[in-house]
Amino acid sequence: MRFEPPLEEGRLLQRYKRFLADIETSCGERLTIHCPNTGSMLNCMEEGGRVWFSRSADPKRRLPGTWELSETPQGRLACVNTARANALVEEALRGGLIEELSGFTALRREVPYGEERSRADFRLDYPQGPAFVEVKSVTLGFDASPVAAFPDAVTQRGSKHLRELAALARRGVRAVQLYCVNLSGIEAVRPAQEIDPGYAAALREALAAGVEVLAYGASLSPETIRLERRLAVYP
Repeated sequence: MRFEPPLEEGRLLQRYKRFLADIETSCGERLTIHCPNTGSMLNCMEEGGRVWFSRSADPKRRLPGTWELSETPQGRLACVNTARANALVEEALRGGLIEELSGFTALRREVPYGEERSRADFRLDYPQGPAFVEVKSVTLGFDASPVAAFPDAVTQRGSKHLRELAALARRGVRAVQLYCVNLSGIEAVRPAQEIDPGYAAALREALAAGVEVLAYGASLSPETIRLERRLAVYP
């Protein structure tokens, strides 16, 4: 995935009200841009740190740009726009880069399923039956560790998705939790037990029920972002 138009660089002044960020561009322009991330963004940002944003050409848009990338306090690069995760995964699926999910005959997005009225990020159809895939964007890293964690804040929605996947797996339907790791310098993913023990427990229950848990890491730059390699999962 190539960023079009090219991203612009700036410095973070502050993030506030969850969806707003004040930045100063490399040209000295001060802007308020959209922060497309509902999480805490723990360890993803620091005031004065470098950020990259996409600028909108739409004159009717209230905010002129969207925060895309951040240089973390650990010196890594993170894609903080969580909406990119599904697009990255779809690109990788269609390109055959996720070997465990290759060979499907049809791909559908946002498919309703489950007793709790969820929507699967992807439904993949195979001759032997469907696979339901939930995608989570991972950006939480730690000093001197190649292991990232999810989530960065308590997520009842994430636990619900794991319950829904576990219910499918118990009925013999293929169910997959896929972690899209949008953080450089990472070799593995684990549940953030210290942040959301309920989610960690739900992940272990999903694994016991037969849910497949995969993690793929992205290569990131201000020019391109692309899923490229399988990572370990430490449940």
